[in-house]
Amino acid sequence: MRLIGAPARALERAGHQGLFYFRSFRDIGHALTGYRKETIRLVAEMGMGSGALAVIGGTVVIVAFMTLSAGALLAIQGFASLGDIGVEALTGFFAAFINVRVVVPTTAGIALAATIGAGATAQLGAMRISEEIDALEVMAVRSVSYLVSTRVIGGLIAIIPLYSMAVLMSFLSAQFYTTLIAGQSSGVYNHYFSTFLRPSDLRWSFLQAIVMALTVMLIHCYYGYHAAGGPAGVGEAVGRAVRASLVSVVMVTLLVSLAIYGTSGDFNLAG
Repeated sequence: MRLIGAPARALERAGHQGLFYFRSFRDIGHALTGYRKETIRLVAEMGMGSGALAVIGGTVVIVAFMTLSAGALLAIQGFASLGDIGVEALTGFFAAFINVRVVVPTTAGIALAATIGAGATAQLGAMRISEEIDALEVMAVRSVSYLVSTRVIGGLIAIIPLYSMAVLMSFLSAQFYTTLIAGQSSGVYNHYFSTFLRPSDLRWSFLQAIVMALTVMLIHCYYGYHAAGGPAGVGEAVGRAVRASLVSVVMVTLLVSLAIYGTSGDFNLAG
């Protein structure tokens, strides 16, 4: 019975999550028309943070520093590794090719899960254990629309400027290290960077970031909305949500990369 019960419970949980995600999508139109002020407030809160987090700039600063560090690390490793075989001039190719396709989307997704996502889970979990969500239902307020769909919309709106800044910070940090610290000529770096930076890669990268934001917000809202067990249960829900969203970020990166670049990911080095 245990062998049969475990898969059945897993299937039931998957169905429960799928139904919740469907309700969240279904209520997006209602949230846009009925809760515009709440959506705008959430967009501002997701971008700049609230309370003590707003002092340092919130998600904007966190995403900026994480992608800046990732871009600089890529330049450091790329310059050193390519220098071992005498082609350190191709560091600009590393920054244009690997940053856009893998490093920046993954780093931004992790930062999104650790900041906006975790905050959404904690907020909804606190509302659940204090019976605020039940109170909304009693007042005939559609709680999924008001609490979940608005956060999903806010995450999708906030990810656009956040991801734009993340890409720019990774490019600037890689160029700063390569040209000013490692001493490579700016002309050499810019030549290979502009040669291998393809606009189509940037468009697919933005699409990947949007899919990540949607996945992260749905997962975190689900765990927060269904939190139970008091404050300890909220903490457990945040931990489970972060774990699930980090796995989802990596899976989205893998699947999108396979779908877009799996059959035509080659490039021409004769530039």
